[in-house]
Amino acid sequence: MIFPSLTFTALLASSVIAFAPHTRLQSKIPTGNTKNALVMKDFPKPNVEDTDNYRNFEALSKSFRTNLKADSSEKRKVAIIGGGLSGLSCAKYLTDAGHEPTVYEARNVLGGKVSAWQDEDGDWIETGLHIFFGAYPNIMNLFAELDIHDRLQWKIHQMIFAMQELPGEFTTFDFIPGIPAPFNFGLAILMNQKMLTLGEKIQTAPPLLPMLIEGQPFIDAQDELSVTEFMRKYGMPERINEEVFIAMAKALDFIDPDKLSMTVVLTAMNRFLNESNGLQMAFLDGNQPDRVCAPMKEYIEKRGGKVVVSSPIKEIVTNDNGSVNHLLLRSGEQVFADEYVSAMPVDVVKRMIPEKWQNMPYFRQIDELEGIPVINLHMWFDRKLQAVDHLCFSRSPLLSVYADMSVTCKEYEDPNQSMLELVFAPCSPLAGGKVNWIAKSDEDIIDATMGELARLFPTEIANDERWPATSKQGPDGQAKLRKYTVVKVPRSVYAAIPGRNKYRPSQTSPIPHFTMAGDWTSQKFLGSMEGAVLGGKLAAEVIANRAKGNQNKPIKEIQQNIIDSAETYKARKPSGVKGDDALVFGGGATFNRSSEDQLREVDPSQFVQPV
Repeated sequence: MIFPSLTFTALLASSVIAFAPHTRLQSKIPTGNTKNALVMKDFPKPNVEDTDNYRNFEALSKSFRTNLKADSSEKRKVAIIGGGLSGLSCAKYLTDAGHEPTVYEARNVLGGKVSAWQDEDGDWIETGLHIFFGAYPNIMNLFAELDIHDRLQWKIHQMIFAMQELPGEFTTFDFIPGIPAPFNFGLAILMNQKMLTLGEKIQTAPPLLPMLIEGQPFIDAQDELSVTEFMRKYGMPERINEEVFIAMAKALDFIDPDKLSMTVVLTAMNRFLNESNGLQMAFLDGNQPDRVCAPMKEYIEKRGGKVVVSSPIKEIVTNDNGSVNHLLLRSGEQVFADEYVSAMPVDVVKRMIPEKWQNMPYFRQIDELEGIPVINLHMWFDRKLQAVDHLCFSRSPLLSVYADMSVTCKEYEDPNQSMLELVFAPCSPLAGGKVNWIAKSDEDIIDATMGELARLFPTEIANDERWPATSKQGPDGQAKLRKYTVVKVPRSVYAAIPGRNKYRPSQTSPIPHFTMAGDWTSQKFLGSMEGAVLGGKLAAEVIANRAKGNQNKPIKEIQQNIIDSAETYKARKPSGVKGDDALVFGGGATFNRSSEDQLREVDPSQFVQPV
């Protein structure tokens, strides 16, 4: 393994000289009058269609309109629980196949973990900072099918990292146009002289070769190892953890490397190393409800489906044999359908499993999965900060990634004042953190963040007595926080800690005419927008295939320890979802006393601080 890796690295190294003049690193963001220093610049949509992944999932999309298309006798009425991306995706593809889906969303907004709402000033508050990658083949297919590709603002093919040891400075991985994968990725790393030495880069290559040679079987086999354990097992330099993997782990799943499954990192890297434009990023040009969810809803309803909000499900009512009889809404309405789909988050599903299903190993394996806590911050400043028109990896102990949305997004553009959107992670012991930040006050969270921003922007953030963490700022700093919003998501995407991947259930379930969707179900992408769309798409395929009279898609193999424990599990009446706050349905919320009380009832572990 070592010889070919050294040959590959040597080939890339020899290329650096030829390309370096065109890729000089800008290690420090311009200073001075930053009000006019940066103008939003979007780049043409890259060629994301010329990959095997795109073509394979394009073929799946087409199959709903061709060989899976239902005739009048095969048309099914489908009830889908959950109006996030997975539920909407499932409904979209079912309408393509000629079926009649109805999506029941508990909240008054669509989108689930990409939902957003307006505050009293009319500013949009987003559940998360969402980035679109070229290596999202199902998202890219969906945008093409909805004819909304023009809503993506593609940025320069580059990764930007804050320099921990040089406050206020940044370094980049630059991807040179025209260089195919995997050479463009390797070359981008080799040309960066700020983060790793040449020796460390060469030492990093051999452990990753099996990923390229053996593919998915090797990737799946690493799920029992954390990122840190994988590094040490294969002799990777410790500094790659500090320089790259910490930022990557927190961006992928809001988890530190010693808690994150290596399968997650390898899955992402495999896509980026095999697709020339896989790592190129795009921002949505506005809020997610209007720019993504609305066209999905319009598409579904134009083709005979329905999408209803403010319709929480109280209970999945079963027959004596365990099959679904109907869905009971909180309003008392009974929903009868030919097929039923759960597109709920994993932690909500656990509270809804009917008593007759609870001894089934398929449902017991879900106990091994749980959502990871994360916090999304919106921070408006009274002036413009130094900024880049891109996503930034903060490499901060408390922050994952951030972006100045006043620069990167058309709807939020402001030439005079910055609005930073930041991901605060890890924020729980489950994710490797030392504090359960969900239980902390908004003021505590913002003060801690202001301290980190003072490091990222040392000459700009003011010494503000409201925020003690800024007390060491010098007189040059003038920028003060004028407004902020803290969005807490107590249970976000499933926690991809080591050993969890094997418990992700198939979309096909053992219950007749009941199918599972969601980014946490079994599919080759991690918990993400791409995973959510694919999970819904695969659920639609199960139903459309069944309606054609074809054999059911197989149920994924269940681990023996789950089969054994299911036999002795004591079934009980499901607790259901209590309360009406977004967080009890798996969403994000700005907390008030009512929010805290509801969370304490359904998830008291969020308030236990580690000793």
